[in-house]
Amino acid sequence: MKVGDMVPDIKVKDMGGKDVSLKDFKGKKIVLYFYPKDDTPGCTLEACSFRDNYEKIEKLGVKVIGVSADDIESHKKFTAKHKLPFILLSDKEHKLAEAFGVWKQKSFMGKKFFGIERTTFIIDEKGKIIHIFQKVKPQGHAEEVIEALNKF
Repeated sequence: MKVGDMVPDIKVKDMGGKDVSLKDFKGKKIVLYFYPKDDTPGCTLEACSFRDNYEKIEKLGVKVIGVSADDIESHKKFTAKHKLPFILLSDKEHKLAEAFGVWKQKSFMGKKFFGIERTTFIIDEKGKIIHIFQKVKPQGHAEEVIEALNKF
């Protein structure tokens, strides 16, 4: 996906087990952030940063949605443990991650595997991608997103 593309109509489950499509959020701006794994150091830092800046983002009329390949139970625990006020989507089959081009081959300690590359998309009220943050660094990312949101 690139700036100017419309979001795909792919259904995944939210942490309550409900089917959700990004099209369900038409009329609202969205910060859609893809992250590798619940309750790991970088992902926790990023999620808590969005949590701590949630009110500022919401005042701009924007919804925050996190996506990983973790299952619903993992999302429930992660949300409860860190008091996350936003939706997490379970993309177990990585349909959404693949559609957005963030399901990539990665390597860690000499092992190659596929997983989510930390990426954030800002999506406008019509469902069009208006900004992309690639290879995101968790530290200070929410503030970086707020700065970008203030330009739109």
